[in-house]
This record gives sequence, structure tokens and C-alpha cells, in this order.
Amino acid sequence: MEFLQQGHNILLVAVALASAIALLWPMLRPSGSKAVSPTEATMLINREDAVILDVRESEEFATGHLPEARNIPAKALKERLAELEKFKERPLIVCCATGMRSASACGQLKAAGFSRLHNLAGGIDAWRAASLPLKKGTR
Repeated sequence: MEFLQQGHNILLVAVALASAIALLWPMLRPSGSKAVSPTEATMLINREDAVILDVRESEEFATGHLPEARNIPAKALKERLAELEKFKERPLIVCCATGMRSASACGQLKAAGFSRLHNLAGGIDAWRAASLPLKKGTR
């Protein structure tokens, strides 16, 4: 208790609490999607012909993306929703670098009527860590 009573320690506790909230926020807010591991995503792709949507910027996408992924940057998603309309009934795996932008994109897609949404947990970083194939370039 003495630790908290010292003025400068309260600031440290506040910073730690704010950091914890920032880290947990993506997991706590509803995104309208189910988080899937790279293995689960692979099964969805192979068994249910899932569509992969990468919401990273074009430059990030070019450095390595899931094979057959479509790139629509998160900030352009609202304007480019029409490109995805034909996939509304198929499973849609949304990914980014770590899973944060894709969680937000899943919320937008749910609001637009997509129901079979899956957020790649850990994003491309988790895919790479699982030693799964990545394709370089814009296509």
C-alpha cells in the first residue's frame, strides 16, 4: 500500500494499467468475427474454399502475404466493399500484420452483412511463425 501512496508510483501504476487496456482492447471489443489460428485458417481454405482478405497497406502486402489473398487496405475497405459482395456467403478470413486492423475490418464487414467472418489470430506474424507459405509481390 505504501507503494501506491507515493505520488510518482501512482503514475507508474496508471501507465501500466493503460498499457494493459491497450493490449487487451482488441480482444475485448466485439468484432463480429471468430478468431482462427493459422492451422484453422488453412482448414477453412482447403475444406470450405475460404476467401482471404489482407487489410494491410499495399507495401506491406507486397513483402509477403497468404497465397491467393486479396488486398484491400483497411482505410479503403468501406469504399471497396462492392469487390467483396460476391463472397458474402463464403467464409472470409481477414488478416493484417498482427490481428488488430483485421479485427476492426471484421466489424465493418459484419455491419455490411457478412456473416462468415474469421480473424486470423496473430495475423501474418503468426502465419510466418507457423512456417506456412507466404507469397511476395502484389499478386
